[in-house]
Amino acid sequence: MRKLQTTPKGYTCDSDKLCSPESTVERVKALFAGHGGILAELRRTDTGRLGIPVYLSICGTQARGVMPTRKQMGKGASPAQAEASALMELAERFSYFSFWADESNFTLATWSQAQALWPGKVIPIEEIILSVRDTITPDQAASLMDLVPWRFYPATRVQDGQEVMVPLDWFKKLNEFNGSSAGNCLEESILQGACELVERHVSAVIDREQPHLPNIDLVNLDDPVLAGLVDAFKRNGVTLWLKDFSLNMPVPTVGALAYDPSTLGIRSEIVFTAGTATSPVKAAVRAITEVAQLAGDFETGSNYEASGLRKFTDLGELGWLAEGPSTSIDRLPGIERQDMLDEIGAFCQGLNAQGYTLYTVETTHKDLGVSANYSFVPGFLFRERTPRASVALFVGRILAEESPEDQAATGLEVLAGACPDAPCLPFFRGLLALRAGDVLDAIELFEKASGLQPEQEDEALALFYQAYSLTQLEQWEEALPILGKAIGISPEVKEYHNLRGVCRFKAGNYADAAGDFEAALALDSGSVMDLANLGLCHKFLGHTDAAVTFLSKALEMDPSLEFARTHLEQIIPE
Repeated sequence: MRKLQTTPKGYTCDSDKLCSPESTVERVKALFAGHGGILAELRRTDTGRLGIPVYLSICGTQARGVMPTRKQMGKGASPAQAEASALMELAERFSYFSFWADESNFTLATWSQAQALWPGKVIPIEEIILSVRDTITPDQAASLMDLVPWRFYPATRVQDGQEVMVPLDWFKKLNEFNGSSAGNCLEESILQGACELVERHVSAVIDREQPHLPNIDLVNLDDPVLAGLVDAFKRNGVTLWLKDFSLNMPVPTVGALAYDPSTLGIRSEIVFTAGTATSPVKAAVRAITEVAQLAGDFETGSNYEASGLRKFTDLGELGWLAEGPSTSIDRLPGIERQDMLDEIGAFCQGLNAQGYTLYTVETTHKDLGVSANYSFVPGFLFRERTPRASVALFVGRILAEESPEDQAATGLEVLAGACPDAPCLPFFRGLLALRAGDVLDAIELFEKASGLQPEQEDEALALFYQAYSLTQLEQWEEALPILGKAIGISPEVKEYHNLRGVCRFKAGNYADAAGDFEAALALDSGSVMDLANLGLCHKFLGHTDAAVTFLSKALEMDPSLEFARTHLEQIIPE
């Protein structure tokens, strides 16, 4: 990655960018036009009720070949900014997944091998320990990291520009694609990704600890863009709360919760999200436009999938969130400067003061040419990660899920010797048994694992895999009570509803199966398989119109679903 350089901002109205959103849209559209398989369609999707624009970028065939997602949403206070956001989301994801798809990018090595290959240049083992907040010694951590080969790649330590070799797939396993970003230049991209890392970190802390934090006063706002966004909610009778979620980080985070009392539970839901930027006003703008992106203007019946923060389903759950003193937006922290390089420096200085370090890897796609990065901060939390994370847990997961079976079995034995009481061991042995085709052993191991987990979410996951193993033997009825227990523990996991729907469908209980697929779609409205499965249920229930609607929608989102096409053609022959 090139050395970061002075980068004055060229646009600061509702976000801080190198250039105007109109310029970004023109440039990135032209780049996509040169690669017709990346962007299939760009369209505006909001109803216009709030007047806050939301755009959708649809993946083309080339992008679908490397990306698990099929669409990206973009937000902004202006149409041009929302359009630019949707385009940049696609560029970010396409670049990120293309980078990981190219194995030639990486050097495969165990921890000890990496130390020999790059003496003095490997990320300190203490950063690996910090990344999962473990308490083991450096020697213990190094011995566990030696159990699998890692994909090493050079990352830049942003505070001083030094290059260090990192096991990049370790951080990918911890954070998924959280930390990926794109921008008009590297500096803009790095700032974007760094702010999102803070946003996810403080959201995870708040989601777990439920602290009473300041409520931001929405009266007498000086910034015209922010005041206009707040007024859009007020004019339409939509309740909006803004909270200070900054938690002593160097950059401000604003939490936003909104709901429409007139449509709640009928055509809308409670939306809870957050936004982080270098200034309090820009963080608030980001949070409010994110609400608009997720809410469907509070009138379309859309459902969003929770990510950084939990999803509330009832106003009675909000008590802890409403608590807290009042504050003004200008009392939040900020590092806003005219030059992005100065902001990056202030960000890193603030992180270092708290014992954290920002690393980044450039993932710019060489043919596309949109600046992109993957950044991480060891020690930052991520809500989707288990609270009981450890080096042993994630090494065991990689052994069980990815390593060759003989290597995995040996590695798990070593892990058991080092951590004999680890409750994750039976679960990982179950995963390995399932991979090896030993389904009966897997069922027994997952049943044992479910009773050992100290966290309810981990218990539910073990139950899910026990049920899944039963479905491999087509024991649909036997799997149902186990899935019911998993859903009772973790009702917000769409995969649990999906599998129970499949079991009920296979058992001929189409009405209850439809309810499960509807529950999965309520958690993720873009789940194509659940749309198609719901269509099949309605077909077998004799609900022709509903079957056509859901099957057609699934095929519109993913034309490769041949089973959905076959069933649709049986209803409406060509």
